[in-house]
Amino acid sequence: MKREVPLSKVRNIGIMAHIDAGKTTASERILFYSGKTHKVGEVHEGAATMDWMEQERERGITITSAATTLIWKGHRITLIDTPGHVDFTAEVERSLRVLDGAIALFCAVGGVQPQSEKVWRQSEKYNVPKIAFVNKMDRVGADFFRVVEEIHEELGANAVPVVVPLGREDQFRGIIDLIRMKAVYFDQENLGRDFREEDIPPDKMEKANKWRAFLVEKCAEQGDDAILEKFVNTGDLSQEEILSILRRATMAGRVVPVYCGSAFKNKGIQHLLDGVIHCLPAPDEIPPIICAKEAEKNRRNPSDDDPFSALAFKIMADRHMGKLTYIRIYSGVLHSGATVFNSTRNKPQRVGRILRMHANRQEPVEVAYTGDIVAIVGLMDTKTGDTICSESHPIHLESIEFPSPVISISIAPEGQADSEKLSHALARLADEDPTFLVSFDTETSETIISGMGELHLEIIVDRLRREFGVHARVGRPEVAYRETATLPAQYAYKHVKQSGGRGQYAHVCLELEPLGPAGGFDFVNAITGGRIPAEFIPSVEKGIIAAMQSGTFAGYPVVDVRVTLTDGSFHEVDSNDFAFREAGRACFKELFRRSQPELLEPIMSLEVTAPDEFMGPVTSSICQRRGRIETMEQQGQDKVIRAMAPLSEMFGYSNTLRTLTQGRGNFTMHFERYEAVPFAIAEQIAKRRIAENKVR
Repeated sequence: MKREVPLSKVRNIGIMAHIDAGKTTASERILFYSGKTHKVGEVHEGAATMDWMEQERERGITITSAATTLIWKGHRITLIDTPGHVDFTAEVERSLRVLDGAIALFCAVGGVQPQSEKVWRQSEKYNVPKIAFVNKMDRVGADFFRVVEEIHEELGANAVPVVVPLGREDQFRGIIDLIRMKAVYFDQENLGRDFREEDIPPDKMEKANKWRAFLVEKCAEQGDDAILEKFVNTGDLSQEEILSILRRATMAGRVVPVYCGSAFKNKGIQHLLDGVIHCLPAPDEIPPIICAKEAEKNRRNPSDDDPFSALAFKIMADRHMGKLTYIRIYSGVLHSGATVFNSTRNKPQRVGRILRMHANRQEPVEVAYTGDIVAIVGLMDTKTGDTICSESHPIHLESIEFPSPVISISIAPEGQADSEKLSHALARLADEDPTFLVSFDTETSETIISGMGELHLEIIVDRLRREFGVHARVGRPEVAYRETATLPAQYAYKHVKQSGGRGQYAHVCLELEPLGPAGGFDFVNAITGGRIPAEFIPSVEKGIIAAMQSGTFAGYPVVDVRVTLTDGSFHEVDSNDFAFREAGRACFKELFRRSQPELLEPIMSLEVTAPDEFMGPVTSSICQRRGRIETMEQQGQDKVIRAMAPLSEMFGYSNTLRTLTQGRGNFTMHFERYEAVPFAIAEQIAKRRIAENKVR
């Protein structure tokens, strides 16, 4: 079966932004203008196509990334609408891992906000080319040029406007296309589907000429010698030259073209779509995949003729289809019913059905090609980040790293009938979401669920009730504290047991060294002369890792330390794996106790927006929660406070802020780093843990 659209006319893009910047509204207009839908779905009415979950429609926010495919001017665009709330950052991470380009969407009033910066950095990690869209130009306080400046200063991007607005706020009428030098007005009688081009109004010509000159100069900087010479001689470039240079420079990450409009008022979206096909790369324009382990042998070109390779980037539970595995195909062709190889887990698996997704609706297809993003039914043993490939040509693609959870709650079924259903449902949800973890506390016989924030866990519990019919009781939120060492230490331990017959003997000498923030765990084997046989060294490490699961200060996991095995001894008869594992565990416990351990807590970056008149109570409330105010800026009629605050003090802050500001304040918060807990508070936490019998 021949592919319908040439690979050069395929685009895989995502929309990323801060919460409430208008991503889903922009997605709905893209679907409408491309003919994918025939009715505009509004977020505020709970009718958005891409926000298909009940929880999304009730709250008016995006929770899970939704994919769809549409046609624009002969190009097939696969679009992924990602969440803006920091609790669902994993959805952004895995989407950006498989996309070839992205639309970075900014609010014309809010500009570059905390989550804007976070998702931008995520895209930079995967070298994703971007175009920018400044949305909400009709809002009071909208300022296109201020946002362009913020993109340049705060994100370090070479932001180049390709269009500029005609008016602002309630006077926003359309845009000026700087490439074609035309004023564009959108017909509101048919929801902006039609637009007309006219000469630029005389009173706007000076501004248009200024920004056209800026655009041409930036393009000349990115062009070759011939382009630069033409610019020096004539001061201008042709439309074709500008588009060609913009495309190359955008794909190389040297330029970010900036568009503007108002998705809600149906203005500017068609030109944004033109920007997608003009500036963002096709799958055959991204570099070939090379597995570092075997270099050229495992090279995959983005071509239907190369061996099949794909990355599983998302798992979703569907009540009718069962488990859906979303994959991005990097090379080759996949047929329905084919047998593929999971090289991550070393397992062959059979493809049941191939589905092209439109949010939660499915379109079966028989064949998927290079560059396609599709869902597969039948890959039961595949997890997020696994590589799927041809068994005769195995390859390992770079997986996806996700942040660790920062908040936990206990959960228990309301009745005996819910017990088995709860275990099954939690396993399904953990399979879907790599930032959602389930564990069991043996001391208290409690099931503990952990996530990225209060909203994340609130959605999980709500999904348990609605999707799986499980009614559960939840405990109070628990912060994911950590323990670390502050001083080097050393200790020797002998594990000796004799109870008739063969005994147990293991002797280890360990040294501990603090590694500092984000240092992780490092085990060093410094044994020489065969003092401990090589086969027992991994057992010592396993014992240390087991002991690190609960530190000696308050029973929380130990992080950021290096442990060196320096010496030891063994017995030819009584030494075994178990003995050395126990020696490693017991030795580390005492070693860590001697290192003056301290408790670490997650620190959140906080941004609070509220009217001037409430600044006193708002700043006081932040300080009372051990927050440190870093900056305070004016934004229209509001003040914006940026602060750092411990997560443990921020539970229930949304209600407090509403009360203090008469419902007019709002805030966003995301995890920044771990810091030491003040000693007096750390002592209280340790005492509470002991009282609850949680210290192992």
